[in-house]
Amino acid sequence: MLIKRQYLRSFYLYRCIRQIMSEKVQQFQSYTVRDNMPAKNKSETVVEKKRGIDALPPSVQLVVLIVIVFALYVVHSGCQEWLFRTEIKDYGMVVTLMQFGFCTMFGMVEQKIRSGKLERKVPLKTYAGIALLTVGTSGLSNTSLGSLNYPTQLIFKSSKLIPVMVGGILIQGKKFSLYDLVSCLLMTIGLIMFVLTDQKVSPNFEATGIILISLALCCDAAIGNIQEMTFKQYKPPNAEMVLYSYGIGFIVLLIGNSAFSLLHVVGIIVSNGQIMLALFFFSFSGYVGLHFVLDLVRIFGALLAVTVTTCRKAVSIVLSFMFFAKPFSIMYVWAGMLVLLGICINIYSKNKSKINEKVSAFIQRMKTEES
Repeated sequence: MLIKRQYLRSFYLYRCIRQIMSEKVQQFQSYTVRDNMPAKNKSETVVEKKRGIDALPPSVQLVVLIVIVFALYVVHSGCQEWLFRTEIKDYGMVVTLMQFGFCTMFGMVEQKIRSGKLERKVPLKTYAGIALLTVGTSGLSNTSLGSLNYPTQLIFKSSKLIPVMVGGILIQGKKFSLYDLVSCLLMTIGLIMFVLTDQKVSPNFEATGIILISLALCCDAAIGNIQEMTFKQYKPPNAEMVLYSYGIGFIVLLIGNSAFSLLHVVGIIVSNGQIMLALFFFSFSGYVGLHFVLDLVRIFGALLAVTVTTCRKAVSIVLSFMFFAKPFSIMYVWAGMLVLLGICINIYSKNKSKINEKVSAFIQRMKTEES
């Protein structure tokens, strides 16, 4: 019943998102036409009205984006956990193959709408490396759900600062502050507590799941650093990065998955339309959700975007315990709070000046009102 209710909500959500995205595409096309005008005509052109989400007041923009991000990722999380409670739970790589297939189609459609053709600024060998890491990140993460509770997997994914720091030191030679080290330590302790609790209370716990999600996080750390260097060097649009990463990854997974596993999962899906629908919404909500997160970053900055996505993960963990039957222990709460504290310290470390300015302004305003 839960997944059916999610489907109905998702259809209504899809119609709203499609309208917003179409308005954003029209806005993009109108700006493109204006930018391609001769200089003489440009000076005579009146600045066009903003459209889509950009036309709303800032406070409304914030509420709309937060609601959409939460709704999309709640659907994403719900579909993912539900999928790995069905007959395909032992075929994580095949699920990843289908996810990559959907995302490749979404990327091609977006590229066509935005530029009218498929463009590429980055060398294929760079995209091949990113694609392999993307396969490792998504494939191993999905496969780990066959051996882990969903909240445990989500806690690990929330703690990717640990391998990101290691990857940043090894790949880019970065140096990190004391705040980052303390944050990393708190996350590590929280993860250990979460895993030990899961081992005691969960009947489905397997050490294999911990190994798989840890390897997925290592791939995630590497891909984050390589993508950062790629964006700095070649400046590709997000749609191009997504298209080629998922497109090449789809080919790799198609070759890597055995024909028997693929045919078996296809047979299950053909006999159960709910699984195909869940796969579609799992892929669609993740793909579109990423774009709205990028809108949050563009309009309100990385600090708010990270805060929203962190709260979203916390909500997903709570909803997972509420709607999917699983053992519970109060130690999950304490371990989760340690991880959350580590995330908050990391956010402060990256945005000290902005946070200090806002806190000082708030204190000054309070003093002014009192006097």
